[in-house]
Amino acid sequence: MSEAVRQLNPSALWGRFADLNDIPRPSGQEAAVCEWITGLAREAGLEVESDEVGNVLVRKPATPGMENRKTVVLQSHVDMVCQKNNDTVFDFDTEGIRMRVDGDWVKAEGTTLGADNGLGVATMLAVMEANDVAHPALELLFTIDEETGMTGALELRKEWLKGDILLNLDTEDDREIGIGCAGGVDMAFEADFGTVSGTEDHGVTIEVKGGSGGHSGMDIHKGIANANKILVRVLREMMAKNATAELAVLDGGGLRNAIPREAKATVASNLSAAQWEAELTELTAAIQAEYKTTDPSLTIQLHDVGAPDHVVPEHHTQAILSVLDICPNGIDRMSPDIEGLVQTSNNLARILLTDGKMEAHCLTRSSVDSEKLDFARRIEAGFEMAGFSSSRGGAYPGWTPNPSSDVVRMMTDLYRELYQEEPLVLACHAGLECGILGSRYPHLDMVSFGPTILGAHSPDERASVSSVAKYWDWFQEALKRIPEHA
Repeated sequence: MSEAVRQLNPSALWGRFADLNDIPRPSGQEAAVCEWITGLAREAGLEVESDEVGNVLVRKPATPGMENRKTVVLQSHVDMVCQKNNDTVFDFDTEGIRMRVDGDWVKAEGTTLGADNGLGVATMLAVMEANDVAHPALELLFTIDEETGMTGALELRKEWLKGDILLNLDTEDDREIGIGCAGGVDMAFEADFGTVSGTEDHGVTIEVKGGSGGHSGMDIHKGIANANKILVRVLREMMAKNATAELAVLDGGGLRNAIPREAKATVASNLSAAQWEAELTELTAAIQAEYKTTDPSLTIQLHDVGAPDHVVPEHHTQAILSVLDICPNGIDRMSPDIEGLVQTSNNLARILLTDGKMEAHCLTRSSVDSEKLDFARRIEAGFEMAGFSSSRGGAYPGWTPNPSSDVVRMMTDLYRELYQEEPLVLACHAGLECGILGSRYPHLDMVSFGPTILGAHSPDERASVSSVAKYWDWFQEALKRIPEHA
């Protein structure tokens, strides 16, 4: 299937993207792809090295006549989000992505595509190997583990980069010039409530499926259903109708930066599956009506599974469902300074209860670090009142916008010249590595741009073929416009 992708234009970029997608590259398992990139650089006769955490840096001299231009750092991350539909049989650890061309879109078969940020990586590989692309001296930085913790950027070798300008290739709309991003912090909550023997006569499993999912930063403003929150709502509303629900299993969501698409719970109850079904009909219709635009395939399914042998006691079940119900999810505050920008949000990304042990995971984002930490503290307060311990990790800073910088003006003017329209110069509510790299190298003048990618972090991820061609032209022209050293 990848052969059809290789025939697309620009062929050098799409060909390397197809090669890249033949190599499994989940976050934390990038050794093979980094070794491959290193080999390509050596074959091209270029200087290449890796740092202690596994990032790869390739240095390519300027093409003739460009030696006096400022050095440019090109940067993309090599890992990808690994999500698949429940009915898709696929092993991200061992299999390459199965791709197909559908009109103007490149898609994967039931999995994420890896265009985020694989198209950026492929762009860098294409220019690394090209003999017909004019450019100044380049430092090509391939970072690891962006999707699960920004590890590559956070642990980048000190004083490694010598460049003056950084072009991050991790934006997903070909009209956008990214000039800022949110910071984030991961939060984990744990509690051991223990189990008791089930006393109820019935057991049911409630399963929420078919949510649209999406990026927990870039898509958080769209009002997409969070399957974890929908599941908890169903259980709480049923209990308000005099149904008992002693939890045996709770399992929802996955990656911290993906809006949960699916969640399920198994409970012991005083009501039979038929009685649950009768009560759920109206509630399901109401929820589906609420989300008919954002999540048209959302379903709530009920299964008769027999009474569970062991359950969490009812008062602990109430505490678990209560804290998950009140846990903030979605937008907390819009930016008062940049129109349309989400400033602060939270994603209730993962919930899991087995054998009485409960855990929940959130990713809290904000472009204002003090507000991010205050929001995190408020979320922690709710869980701690319910008997959970809390911990934080993976914190990373935001990237403060500088709309008047030289490289922003250059990219804006170039876009106008090429496409006779105004670009969207904006900050985004996602965690880009620019925030971290800018804190380490404050002299860098940075922008982010890229081709149009829809549905990132979900199996609906797809990349526009025509947009990649547009972006490749813009990228090449940008390299030609890099100014000389002062």
